[in-house]
Amino acid sequence: MEFQSGEKADHAKFLKAHNHMWNHIFSSINSMSLKCAVELGIPDAIHNYGKPMPLSQLIASLPIHPSKASFIHRLMRILIHSGIFVTENVVINKNNEVEIGYILADSSMFLLKNNPFSVTPLMLINVGPTVTKAWHHLSDWFKNDDLTAFETAHGMTFWEYTDSVPKYGQSFNDGMASDSRFVSSLLLDDKCKRVFEGLESLVDVGGGTGTLAKAIAESFPNLKCSVFDLPCVVAGLQGTDNLKYIAGDMLVDPIPPSHAIFLKWILHNWNDEECVKILKKCKEAIMQKSKGGKVIIIDMVVEDDDKKGCYDQSLETQLFFDMLMMMLFSGKERNKREWSNLIVSAGFTDYTVTPIFGLRSIIEIYP
Repeated sequence: MEFQSGEKADHAKFLKAHNHMWNHIFSSINSMSLKCAVELGIPDAIHNYGKPMPLSQLIASLPIHPSKASFIHRLMRILIHSGIFVTENVVINKNNEVEIGYILADSSMFLLKNNPFSVTPLMLINVGPTVTKAWHHLSDWFKNDDLTAFETAHGMTFWEYTDSVPKYGQSFNDGMASDSRFVSSLLLDDKCKRVFEGLESLVDVGGGTGTLAKAIAESFPNLKCSVFDLPCVVAGLQGTDNLKYIAGDMLVDPIPPSHAIFLKWILHNWNDEECVKILKKCKEAIMQKSKGGKVIIIDMVVEDDDKKGCYDQSLETQLFFDMLMMMLFSGKERNKREWSNLIVSAGFTDYTVTPIFGLRSIIEIYP
């Protein structure tokens, strides 16, 4: 066999290419196996056991039919291979018989129900049938003039769907709140606090139920914080001495004036034209432009693919998000050049990028 380049494939290269395609085709099994484990309560069962959990004890703790007991070790095996769980040999009786015991890997701590940073709500949304149905319509979307593949699949936008299915919308809000707690734990440590120092007021645009704004307000008692989001999101929410909720639509209504405007994971939902519109409205809302007024953005800055085909998990994850934004919202993740173009087009004069959140960065832009 010859490759497209005309190079004749040797046996090893031929098999490697074939294996690569098989791995790509079946890679969704990792996500679906993880979904199954979470729905069965496996991470919490292992965590609550408090020490390496023997397979027999794990099986006994799960809400499964007895006929399925023999399959659990196979589910665990694929999740061990993908780094979700770790094994240790466990002595299970006085005869020194040994059985496999399971413990949580570092990453699986983010699957626990009581972890305030749990990714489980967003994981269940993204591998659940509503989103996967939209992926099945991606090629159809390329052939029609719908805004998103989600709209092709469901006949409505993602936001219309979350409004029409309250339980789904609540799961999404729970996921966003969990992510805000994760971000606030990093944003408000000593390395990042300088972002808010010297500010007198801040508006969190699209801030949901205010999880992040509350944390900022508590850390900076003299900073007047506001959450600006849709009426259906902020209705009935109670503020504090230095936190209030304001109902409005950032695409239609003026953004409340403030010393700083905060946008966490907002702009990747929108195309370039809408982002420029949003940023211009933010610029208009900035008070005290000569005294440190700014827009604070938390979003991804996609790494430059300069490794010439070498596998990079961080870049791959950013590209996964980029495809997800395209499919759900017709949005995108942007590299540094694309961010610069947006910022300049919106009339700002300067910006800084601080890559401190792993996949995401703090982008501070100045009028």
